[in-house]
Amino acid sequence: MSAAFGSWLAASPLPWLVLTLGCYLAAMALYRRSGCHPLLIPVFTAVIVVVGVLLLTDTPYATYRSGVAMLGMLIGPATVALALPLYAQRARIRALWLPLTVALLVGCTVALLSALGLGWILGASDATLMALAPKSATIPIALPMAERYGATASLAAVAVAITGIAGAMLAPLLLRLLRSTDPAEQGFALGLTAHAIGTARALQIHPTMGAFAALAMGLNGVATALLMPLCLALLGR
Repeated sequence: MSAAFGSWLAASPLPWLVLTLGCYLAAMALYRRSGCHPLLIPVFTAVIVVVGVLLLTDTPYATYRSGVAMLGMLIGPATVALALPLYAQRARIRALWLPLTVALLVGCTVALLSALGLGWILGASDATLMALAPKSATIPIALPMAERYGATASLAAVAVAITGIAGAMLAPLLLRLLRSTDPAEQGFALGLTAHAIGTARALQIHPTMGAFAALAMGLNGVATALLMPLCLALLGR
């Protein structure tokens, strides 16, 4: 790769925007042609291509992140738009507030402690543990939390992405094994464990599932921000 071309890649956001959008559109087309196979969810296949390009061009994650910052501006409007399906389910949300609260607290705590525990057992450094801990929260919350405790943003982003992709891919099988048929409980479980990627998957399947996934994603982000310091204090970190 020439020095001039490398400088252009580092300075211009255009190639990374085009690459990201092009990969996603191609991955979406493949996903639909496959009959929405869970192993071909667009985020998974698109990420493989984007990461491959970053490796081939020796581009650091910070450069890529800066190049696609414009896409990050869409996160706010997209999150606000999730209020529409939530509003449609407001009566059922009020009726289920207690089991939803218990599921949220248990799920968030288990996600934090399991990540910290497994990382500690495998000998991970403190910085790695801090990057893994908020993996089940959505990226706008997970990255600041990880950076606050000394983790690198790129590692935290990878942990969040892997969690979301794995959750969206494995959820259909696990829900069948658990014999779950209620879209509300399916959606809440998916949003709680797989954040935005799981919510996107839920919205494709059923509106009720999507609404409860959005609810779980938002609540889990807040719960992670509140419970992570407590879990770290309990573990003496």
